[in-house]
Amino acid sequence: MAKTLLSVPDISCEHCQHAIEGALSQEPGVHAVRVDIAAKTVSLDYDPSILTLEAVGRILDDEGYTIASATAQ
Repeated sequence: MAKTLLSVPDISCEHCQHAIEGALSQEPGVHAVRVDIAAKTVSLDYDPSILTLEAVGRILDDEGYTIASATAQ
């Protein structure tokens, strides 16, 4: 399992939190997802053999959010 912290500058409210957590939590390979509105980050625990960061980027893009950076934890 991989743990990654995503910087998502478009996060601004609880709607963003629910949209991102809802979209990612239903994806195969995602074990946990937590959005920090104040820090504008998404903490993601996932299985990289099932879900790639590129796929995560596409999922967030479909929801209207862009990943600025990703840092392994």
